[in-house]
Amino acid sequence: MTRKIALITGASRGLGKSAALHLAAQGVDIIGTYHSAAAEAQAVVEQVQALGGRAAMLQLDVRQSGSFDGFVGEVGRLLKDVFAQDHFNFLINNAGIGAHASFAETTEAQFDQLVAIHFKAPFFLTQKLLPLISDGGRIINISSGLARFSLPGYSAYASMKGAIEVLSRYQAKELGPRGISVNTLAPGAIATDFSGGAVRDNPDLNAMVANNTALGRAGLPDDIGGAISTLLADGSNWITGQRIEASGGMFL
Repeated sequence: MTRKIALITGASRGLGKSAALHLAAQGVDIIGTYHSAAAEAQAVVEQVQALGGRAAMLQLDVRQSGSFDGFVGEVGRLLKDVFAQDHFNFLINNAGIGAHASFAETTEAQFDQLVAIHFKAPFFLTQKLLPLISDGGRIINISSGLARFSLPGYSAYASMKGAIEVLSRYQAKELGPRGISVNTLAPGAIATDFSGGAVRDNPDLNAMVANNTALGRAGLPDDIGGAISTLLADGSNWITGQRIEASGGMFL
């Protein structure tokens, strides 16, 4: 039986790494991207291999949309040379950065960087990868709980995630004839190195999150990796065009 393949952007750490390992445990092979952490990326490859899967990592700076054609060519060659396939099955648009600035103090440079990473990149990278995605494949775009609830300092970041949620519905509609499902997964506050590790390393912030979450704690990377692997499992193929929040019930 042919193994399925997932392409995960930002797979060297955090949520992308967790998704890669959860999917590998389900028998899915992994193509991941990393920005600069080559050693961390290679460590993920080795962890996937230890789970009995195949994996490869490609360097990609999602801010550089002019590099996407070359990247797609690399993916195509990798599929043939390493995985002996012409297509992959799952795309997880996960790569991102944290940003905290009040609306009044957000600079145009900060705004443009967030557009490039969190909206333009998923839009055009997905567009260019369409010929390599199998009919019947699935796409998950990562959003944020901040697109539903509002905390000061995240107006620009959350706006990009709101845009991703609208884009996901349009993708679901337009790619539906190919049997491709598209959903948004919106994590709540997760204890990773994202945004300098604030939720993980700041006890006051961690406690604030826990006190405002129905399940009583901040999220962990495995909470999101598990949610992604569940959305990509065989029994979830009839779910499309949806926003699924994995926040433990934050700010209900």
